[in-house]
Amino acid sequence: MRELLELRRNVASIRDVRQLEAALTFSNTLSCVFMLTGNIGVIKGYVDLFKQHDIPVFVHVEKIGGLSFDQPGLEYLANAIKPDGIITTKIQVVKKAQKLGLTTIQRFFLIDSEGLANITQSLDQVQPDVIEIMPARIPEVLGKVREMTKLPIISGGLLTQRKHAEECLAHGATAISSSSPSLWKESFGLTDV
Repeated sequence: MRELLELRRNVASIRDVRQLEAALTFSNTLSCVFMLTGNIGVIKGYVDLFKQHDIPVFVHVEKIGGLSFDQPGLEYLANAIKPDGIITTKIQVVKKAQKLGLTTIQRFFLIDSEGLANITQSLDQVQPDVIEIMPARIPEVLGKVREMTKLPIISGGLLTQRKHAEECLAHGATAISSSSPSLWKESFGLTDV
């Protein structure tokens, strides 16, 4: 996962079904997509669509209607829906998903200094494959997070302009995630920052 994020440092966060086609259009600049919309009846179709185009897809288990993130729900996700991995804010979900062979992205919200301590405490309990830090508009804090871990860091939330994405990358993010199709077309290779 690290290599893919370093090669294509741009992630499409899909919050609306109308964004599916745009993400496919910009597949040459995206490392992967985050599915933040859908329900148990349609999510497999979305995952299959991206897999047909060789785009890794990660499902945010807490945002998919009708999908439980208990053990049976995660087993169903892994065995029937078959995304490349999951996104979650929950330590126990990371642990369960890892046992099922799913790549894990743990999302953290930094609203105060307690949020930084929360990252340390969480990483003492579980090592996800990647962490996502939100909101992205705090690039100076990314340097502190980078000092805490060698894990790949995705920075997302409130990103709509290239200059803000570049700030995140310059301050330690491995990649950025955005729900803004205008950013999906951008190339943020290692040589760009």
